[in-house]
Amino acid sequence: MAERVFSDQLGDWKRSIYCGDARATAVDQELTLVGWVHSRRDHGGVIFVDLRDRSGICQIVFNPEGDAESHDKAKQLRSEDVIAVRGIVAKRSAETINPDLPTGEVELKSRSLRLLNASQVPPFIIDDDTDANENTRLKYRYLDLRRPQSMKPLLLRYRMTKLIRDYLDGLGFIDVETPVLTKSTPEGARDYLVPSRIYHGKFYALPQSPQLFKQILMVGGLDRYFQIVKCFRDEDLRADRQPEFTQLDMELSFVQPEDVMAVVEGMIALLFKELKGIELQRPFARLTYEEAMNRFGSDKPDMRFGLELCDFSAALGNCQAKVFTGAIQKGGVVKGLRIPNGATMSRKDLDDMTPFVATYGAKGVAWTKITAEGWQSPIAKFLSAAEQKEVEKISQAQVGDVVLFSADSAKIVHDSLGNLRLHLGEKLGLIPEKDYALVWVVDFPLMEFDPEEKRYVALHHPFTSPLDEDLHLLDSDPAKARSKAYDLAMNGTEVGGGSIRIHQVELQRKILGLMGIDAQEAQDKFGFLLEALSFGAPPHGGIAFGIDRLAMLLSGAKSLRDVIAFPKSQRAVCMLTDAPSEVSPRQLRELGIRVSGPDK
Repeated sequence: MAERVFSDQLGDWKRSIYCGDARATAVDQELTLVGWVHSRRDHGGVIFVDLRDRSGICQIVFNPEGDAESHDKAKQLRSEDVIAVRGIVAKRSAETINPDLPTGEVELKSRSLRLLNASQVPPFIIDDDTDANENTRLKYRYLDLRRPQSMKPLLLRYRMTKLIRDYLDGLGFIDVETPVLTKSTPEGARDYLVPSRIYHGKFYALPQSPQLFKQILMVGGLDRYFQIVKCFRDEDLRADRQPEFTQLDMELSFVQPEDVMAVVEGMIALLFKELKGIELQRPFARLTYEEAMNRFGSDKPDMRFGLELCDFSAALGNCQAKVFTGAIQKGGVVKGLRIPNGATMSRKDLDDMTPFVATYGAKGVAWTKITAEGWQSPIAKFLSAAEQKEVEKISQAQVGDVVLFSADSAKIVHDSLGNLRLHLGEKLGLIPEKDYALVWVVDFPLMEFDPEEKRYVALHHPFTSPLDEDLHLLDSDPAKARSKAYDLAMNGTEVGGGSIRIHQVELQRKILGLMGIDAQEAQDKFGFLLEALSFGAPPHGGIAFGIDRLAMLLSGAKSLRDVIAFPKSQRAVCMLTDAPSEVSPRQLRELGIRVSGPDK
C-alpha cells in the first residue's frame, strides 16, 4: 500500500454542492464534493467510499482503470479522513440503488482525489448506532455532532428559530438585546454571580430571565419586543434541566391575555406546519388552573389520553375507612383513578404503586378490582354497598376495571395521582406517542401561603397582575385571588408561560408587601422597576418559551442535551472543556476573593 500523503490542499477547488444534495438530475455533470470519509469498502479492486457532510452521504467510486493515482490514494483512506473529490455523476444500476438514501440513485465516479487531513482512530464509531455512552459523546462532542442523529436536531432548531424570528418580525416585533451582567434579585432559583474586579465585594448576576428589562422596554414605548436569549439558573441538578438555557422572550403593550395567546397560537401553528407537516386546530384547548388540577392533577396536563381523576370526597365522607374520613376532616380530599380492564393487573403491580406515590408525599394507594361477584379489595369491608355503588357511578367503573384511591391534602393527592396517571399511561400503552395535544392553562392562583417561610409567595412571579374581579380579595383573602397568567402545555410538558403584568406602581408595591417584601427591601431589589412604572407605564404582558424544550419536542429528541450544541452533563459539567474549573491565585486576588479549602 502506498504511503499516506497528508500534504494535499484544497487549492482552487470549490465545492459544487453538498453531498446529500446529489440527485439524478446531475447525471453526467462534473462535481466537486468535500467532507468526511464515513466508510470505505474494497470490492475486488474497485473502492467505494461513503462521503459525509452535514447534509447526508454520497457514494464515491474509485476505479483503478479510471484514475490510478486517486485509486491508490483511496486505498489509504480511513474513517473520518477529510477529503475533496472531483468526478462525474453517474446513475447507479437498478440492483445497486439504495432506497434508504436520498442520494441512493447516483454515485460520483472519481477523477481526482485530494486528502486534506487525516484523522486518528475515533474513540467511538461515528454512526447513529454507536454504543458510546453519553459522557464519552459529550467529551468528544465535535465527533458526536458528525452523526446524523446528532446533527438533525440542531438543524431543526436553526429552522425553528428562523421561522420564529421571521414570524414575529412580520407582526411588528423588534429584537432587542438586554444585559447579561445585571443585578441579583433572587425571588426564584439561585443566581449565578459574577464578582466585580473594580468594586470588590460587589457582584453582577447572570439573568434568570430578562423579565424586568422587557417590562421597562414597554415603559420606553417599544410596544412589541422579542429576544432569543441565554438565561442562567443555579438550580439543583436534574436530568431535564441545564444551568444555561435559551429562552424566547416577548412582551407586548396594550394587550389582554387573548391577544398574547393569539400571537403564540399563530407561531406554534406555523412551526408545526413547516417542521412537522401538521395542521394544528385553533384555537387551542383551554382549561382553568382549578379544572386542570381537578381533572388531571397537574397544571401542565397531558391531554392525549383519558384516565382522569375522580373525586370521591362527598361519597366517602361518612364511610368506615378512617384513612378516608380522617383526610376529609383535616380539609383534604379523597380522589382516584379508574383503570379500564385493570383487573388483569397482578397484586404486585398494584402494591408497587405505593412506593411510587411515596416520592410525592402520599402514604399509599388503596385499590379495588370490580368483579361480577363484587369488590375484590382490602378496603371493601369498610365501605357499604351504597358507597361502593356511588364510587362505581362517579368513576364509571365496569366489571374488569380497577379503581385506585388516594386520601390526603389536595396538593399531595394531585401530585401523587397526577404523576401516577402519567406513569400508568406510559406503562399501559395508553398514550398515542405520535399525537400532539396543546392546551392553555389560565386563571392560576396569584399567590400561595408558604408555611415554612410564613409568607405568601408568587405562583409565577411578583409582577403578575391579578384578575380585575379578584382585586378586592387582596385585602381579605389573597390566597383566593386569581391572576392573569397563562401557560401553554404540550403533551404534558410546559413549553411557555406568561402573564399580563402589573403596570401601576401602587398595586406593585401592594403585591410585594403581601409577599413579605417591605418598602426598603422593595426599593433595594426593585427600585429601578418601581420608578419606571411611576412614569406612565402602559398595560402590558408577555410570555417566554424554552427554546431547548420546544426543539426537543418538535425534533423527537429524548433529552434537552440532544438539541444543544455543547450541553452540560447531568452534573452541570462541560465534558468537553472540563468546566467549571479552578482559576489562578492571581485572578482571585484581582477580584478580592479568597477560596476556602475543603474540610479535612
